[in-house]
Amino acid sequence: MTQIDFYTNVANREHTACTLAAKALARGLRMMILTADNAWTERMDQLLWTQPATAFLPHCRAHHRLAGVTPIILDHVAEPVVHEQILLNLRDDLPPHFSRFERLIELVGSDDSDRQQARVRFRFYRDRGYDIRTHDLGRTQA
Repeated sequence: MTQIDFYTNVANREHTACTLAAKALARGLRMMILTADNAWTERMDQLLWTQPATAFLPHCRAHHRLAGVTPIILDHVAEPVVHEQILLNLRDDLPPHFSRFERLIELVGSDDSDRQQARVRFRFYRDRGYDIRTHDLGRTQA
């Protein structure tokens, strides 16, 4: 069953996504970062080229010819699922096919709208019996 992690009180979802992607890459894990739209995918693409400042996080879109050998898939399109290790959801809604992944990461900002949408997703997962861990980044970022 998919392990679900909610990171709450995230100051900057995009930078936190880059940090988590770097950690996954360092551990030899593969990640799909799912964004809400093409504009967000383009912003994340630029960040993955520059964050962290001393490294490059190899990534491509799901339909790219090198997707099968690229450790980070970045897209706003959920298909095809190239690998099934980690899905990092940056969308406000439930990510399609999340149960195919070993782990799902949800990033929750501090604004009310983001928290309310995250609560809906949290209840959905909880009501279906998923094991959910919560990490309050507000405590570690202060």
